[in-house]
Amino acid sequence: MKLTILGCYAATPRTLTNPTSQVLEIKNRLFLIDCGEGTQVQLRKNKIKFSKINHIFISHLHGDHLYGLIGTISTFSLLGRTTDLHIYGPKGIKELILLQLKLTESWTTYSLFFHELQSKESEIIFEDKRVIVKTIPLKHRVYTNGYLFQEKPDERKLDVEAVQKYDIHVAYYQKIKNGSDITLDNGTVIENEKLTFDPPPAKSYAFCSDTVYHEAVIPIIQNADILYHESTFLNSEAPLAQKTLHSTAKEAATIALKANVKQLILGHYSTRYDGLERFKEEAEQVFPNVLLADDGVSFEF
Repeated sequence: MKLTILGCYAATPRTLTNPTSQVLEIKNRLFLIDCGEGTQVQLRKNKIKFSKINHIFISHLHGDHLYGLIGTISTFSLLGRTTDLHIYGPKGIKELILLQLKLTESWTTYSLFFHELQSKESEIIFEDKRVIVKTIPLKHRVYTNGYLFQEKPDERKLDVEAVQKYDIHVAYYQKIKNGSDITLDNGTVIENEKLTFDPPPAKSYAFCSDTVYHEAVIPIIQNADILYHESTFLNSEAPLAQKTLHSTAKEAATIALKANVKQLILGHYSTRYDGLERFKEEAEQVFPNVLLADDGVSFEF
């Protein structure tokens, strides 16, 4: 699983910082999460193939998470895209994008599917053979969702020496990898654990931006491998975080601790601060495993 941060700063783009956008590579799928202004430029800088992105997840309809979407959609057409594109986001995102396409007479060369979200409860919005994506309802100034990306467990690994020892025919190998016990011709039952190895543990990634400190997310993201949680402010600006419905680095770390996640990544920093180390220092007072997101940084798990 690989996470590439295209942008992780709040509010407006600047010369050296970009608003929220990131790409999650999981089980050979590329998911674009949020699409702030400048996203397509950042995709090019990070050498991410546009053609591999078939699903885009928008957390909410604030500009620093959305204003790059119409440009990205249009560029896909200019590149001759024919593959379907699915966009997940709050109700209203379809009207917004289609109006821009209509007024600019920029209809796509591919089919565009919108999956508009309204539920205030967590729900599964995408599922295939390898990955499940669920919403994480957040608390912000407008309707907002985070997203939980979960790998489905791999099939079990065949112990070749064991199946040869019991002289099991190759026709049963897939059944064994699917977890079944095997009955030999003499009636002996060979338990699956004796014929296979455990697959690598399935991983999960939780994206939470933007939100005030909101403990309702904890049961949804419980035991996640990686949590990206907004930390717009330091604790010295906690009243401002509460007023604007954002979080501090300390609050992000508290959520990580209570949810028992393995790794916390901080992001969505206010540009009022010089440097990011204070965010990490503040969070580590509560939760030990803290990483700092920054534009162009990739994490592999």
